[in-house]
Amino acid sequence: MTATADAEAAANELTPLADYLGSVLRRLRALPPLDLDLTQAYGNVLAEDVVAPHSYPAFDQAAVDGYAARWEDISGGSRGPGYVPAPSGIPGGRSIRLNVVGDLGAASWRPVRLTPGSCFSVAAGAPLPIGADVVVPVEWTDQGMAAVEIFRAPKRGYGVRRAGEELPAGTLLARAGTYVSPALVAVFAATGIGHVVVRPSPRVVIVATGDELVDVGRGSQPGQVVDTNSHALTAAAAEAGALAYRVGICDDDPEALRGLLEDQTLRADLIITTGGTGTGPGDMVRRILSRREGGRAGPVTFTEVALFPGTALGFGTVGAEEVPVVCLPGEPGAALIGFEVLARPAIQLLAGAEPVFRPSVRAHLLETVSSPVGLREFRPAHVAERRGGGYTVQPLVGGPFTLSGLAEANGLLVLGERVTTAAAGSTVDVLLLDRRR
Repeated sequence: MTATADAEAAANELTPLADYLGSVLRRLRALPPLDLDLTQAYGNVLAEDVVAPHSYPAFDQAAVDGYAARWEDISGGSRGPGYVPAPSGIPGGRSIRLNVVGDLGAASWRPVRLTPGSCFSVAAGAPLPIGADVVVPVEWTDQGMAAVEIFRAPKRGYGVRRAGEELPAGTLLARAGTYVSPALVAVFAATGIGHVVVRPSPRVVIVATGDELVDVGRGSQPGQVVDTNSHALTAAAAEAGALAYRVGICDDDPEALRGLLEDQTLRADLIITTGGTGTGPGDMVRRILSRREGGRAGPVTFTEVALFPGTALGFGTVGAEEVPVVCLPGEPGAALIGFEVLARPAIQLLAGAEPVFRPSVRAHLLETVSSPVGLREFRPAHVAERRGGGYTVQPLVGGPFTLSGLAEANGLLVLGERVTTAAAGSTVDVLLLDRRR
């Protein structure tokens, strides 16, 4: 057999990524809902649809500072007792003078009524007098106090916000699965909502494993590797909306690892380990968590997935509460890609978010790239919008194993299992990363 044929045969023995993700995510359930005060709801995901109990605005009100009037008075259609024709203040035009019969502020509450030829001075947010159908901005007047001269007549309805104009009572404000944003908090508050039912943010514990690991703040020496992953994955989990806890480094000691995981089940909805997922002599996580005891399979199953980088992934549960565990590779690039592909969707599902996957687009490839046969590759890339619509994607130097490329990427170029070469000018799939520049 040729080298290519050997590679294809080996790839055929791997589990397709889509099948693996489906099998893992089907075992997860969204966390039980909580009723939270509105001030605590930000960042959580709604567990129920939210409907407006009251209208917004709640009453007819002025949208600008000015004078609330009847449009027929300022348009010259009425000649009521308060109407006083004024000398022309604008060449070729005519001004209107109305009696100012009162002032209304945002705290005014007594109902008042307009009579022909009169108006009220109003502040933005003030309730409208009965009969008013226009607010003339102060800058279009002489800002008079007892009487006001109006130099420019707005259209009927200008400066007026009617009750329920924006959100009538009974409006569906947000569906279950929606993240509660600051703006959504404002909408809820404006329509009279003080509590919402949400899914709590998942508590995610991150553990780095390996005798070779040392903490940050120094350079690596032979036989030592700085613990990059637990810091990076803690940040990634927080970015995904989790309450992330880094517990640091665990040596390749079976009892220490079992004890640590057992302890962490008390405060975790998901545990992420990194390192030790392969089949080499130092890959203790796989040996310990997949070991059969008493004729029963280990708590975690490790699977060779058609994924590049990082084919070896683990998933299972630990502890009496059966807390889910995701086991990622130890190579930093593979760990971060594995997080995006597996751990992040798991966090989103636990949080009740919809959809659980990153958004994707089709993009015009700017450079020819090759990909391993039989593997679905996720490669750091820079995505840009094209003038006239659509996207372009530029693969970043070094591929998925370079941390500098991952740091610069705002997307992940996805090359399917059957793609060995993607030519410049072809159209490819790209996952969009939520990176703030």
